[in-house]
Amino acid sequence: MRHTNLTETDEYTKAREELRLAEIELMRHRERVAQQRRDLPPGPVLPDYVFRSGDGPVTFEELVTDRPLIVYHLMYGKKQTTPCPMCTMWIDGFNGVAQHIARNVDFAVVAAAEPDDLRRFGRERGWDQLRLLSAGDSTFKLDLRSEDEEGNQDSTVSVFARDAEGRIRHHYTAHPRMAEDIQERGIDLLAPVWHLLDLSPAGRGDWYAGLDYGRLVSGSRT
Repeated sequence: MRHTNLTETDEYTKAREELRLAEIELMRHRERVAQQRRDLPPGPVLPDYVFRSGDGPVTFEELVTDRPLIVYHLMYGKKQTTPCPMCTMWIDGFNGVAQHIARNVDFAVVAAAEPDDLRRFGRERGWDQLRLLSAGDSTFKLDLRSEDEEGNQDSTVSVFARDAEGRIRHHYTAHPRMAEDIQERGIDLLAPVWHLLDLSPAGRGDWYAGLDYGRLVSGSRT
């Protein structure tokens, strides 16, 4: 199968076809893994955590509706005195697609930072489509292992849903560290940045996100 009408060498055409078949198998494997994720048995029932927002307390019971809730754990607060640049990059993207996500699931960003600090940073980044919550006073982040006993933070994604009896259950949590030799790739699929870089001849290299670009004007809403 040709992808362009350009004049290609036989060597290129052969290598590109081998790559196409590999990409097809990768896609099919991702679908099998996604089905395994969907088929997980019911997870543990969770307590009614209390979060804080700029508008006051929010309980877990209030937060979780009859739709699944996806939570991104932002590394910000306690030992993480400045927001994580990689987390910030992910959330910049989530804000851009929030209206599409909202057609099927609920979504929130949870950090250990104080609500005012979290809201201030969200405004600075232009996060005007996302719910930002502080879990600094609860064990939520500790229970989901996005925080340790010393207050060190980790980037994490978690999914929750109500069962037939209306109880809130944990469905799925993933961290960047998947194994001793996989320290920062565990949730790469949540952001397109690396995948776009991987399309280029140089690949992603040693690229790392920063907080010194992409900021919006301070008047942006959150």
